[in-house]
Amino acid sequence: MKKLLVLISLLSLSNSQAQSIGVEKEAFAHTYSIVARDSLTGEMAVGVQSHWFSVGSIVSWGRSGVGVVATQSFVNPAYGPEGLDLMDSGVSAEEALTNLVEKDNGRAFRQVAFLDANGSVSAFTGDNCVEAAGQLTGRNFSVQANMMLNDKVVPAMAEAFMRYSKLPLAERVVKVMQAAQEAGGDIRGKQSAALIVVGSEKTKNSWEDKKIDLRVDDHQNPIKELKRLLKVARAYEHMNKGDLAVEEGNIEKALKEYSTAEKMFPENLEMKFWKAITLANSGRIDEAKPILNKVFKADPNWKKMIKRLPPSGLLTISEDELQFLIE
Repeated sequence: MKKLLVLISLLSLSNSQAQSIGVEKEAFAHTYSIVARDSLTGEMAVGVQSHWFSVGSIVSWGRSGVGVVATQSFVNPAYGPEGLDLMDSGVSAEEALTNLVEKDNGRAFRQVAFLDANGSVSAFTGDNCVEAAGQLTGRNFSVQANMMLNDKVVPAMAEAFMRYSKLPLAERVVKVMQAAQEAGGDIRGKQSAALIVVGSEKTKNSWEDKKIDLRVDDHQNPIKELKRLLKVARAYEHMNKGDLAVEEGNIEKALKEYSTAEKMFPENLEMKFWKAITLANSGRIDEAKPILNKVFKADPNWKKMIKRLPPSGLLTISEDELQFLIE
């Protein structure tokens, strides 16, 4: 009851009053989350769900070869970039988090978890976080939650992380989030979710930093939608590998990758189309034609598209062969 009164009092504060104790009124993301590391690949991830719009825009932070951060409850977004900068300089997750918590006037309202590239983990739950609130840390992971329906959510997350150890990290994190929801989840319900995965090695370019970066900003079942988006992302990973194989001149590998993607999403016309283009470019016109016929029937714009490819060099067949494909 005391924590509920604290929450009501905070929501009635003016901006200046909120700032005076280090709590910004607009930075409000009660939630459950996980920071985790794959001990085999070194990949690191943050998964989060909340009954709050666009939770991924404020809670989850990561940098390849450095670490990941989840900052929630009454959010201080500075924990993200400042924590990553500290870990990037060689400071451990524990030392970095301690450093930032000690100078935070609003620390009683914070819930934060850090994980560094070495697998070191540290988490903090302020005394004024709304119950049910808590955290559990283990080897290569930390799970934390506040404003949950019950105190079973956090243990369920930790158990799921251990149970699904054979899954790729992203899929493993989704299982953890599903377990949280099944155990009771956020007392207010569901609205948004996010998942980021970063690599084990530092990258030269910022746009290469995140291997997976998915957000569901507003949805009736955000975790289910996040799971669907992850499957789409995996399919397009195969498409990208197929494109690279084409560049390398390895047509058989390209076709294998395109076929894998297509099996994951058999209704996706673009996947079928580029598989057919690869077949045509490798001289297998007769195999390409029935695939393209189905694509053209489903959406005639693809027939317009194929005519635009020869000038760009993406389709290297004769005019007669092109006419055969589109007739």
